[in-house]
Amino acid sequence: MVRTSAGTLYCGITKDVERRFAEHSSGGPRAARALRGRGPLTLAFSVPVGSHSEALRAELRVKKLKKTAKEKLISGESELPG
Repeated sequence: MVRTSAGTLYCGITKDVERRFAEHSSGGPRAARALRGRGPLTLAFSVPVGSHSEALRAELRVKKLKKTAKEKLISGESELPG
């Protein structure tokens, strides 16, 4: 999850977190539209998962969470919903 300067959270999947975060931070054409012009960005949370399909399922579970639950996930107070 990426946190914008306004405190909003963006969730996505990638095989290379550092590369993808750099793309988002640059604000260029490969950055997510939701993040363009919303910097500075910080990487708030990442977790490795097995396969692409598992990553998609995990992303969907995280996106369904309320922001308070996402904040608990980031702080380590809770675990990724299974």
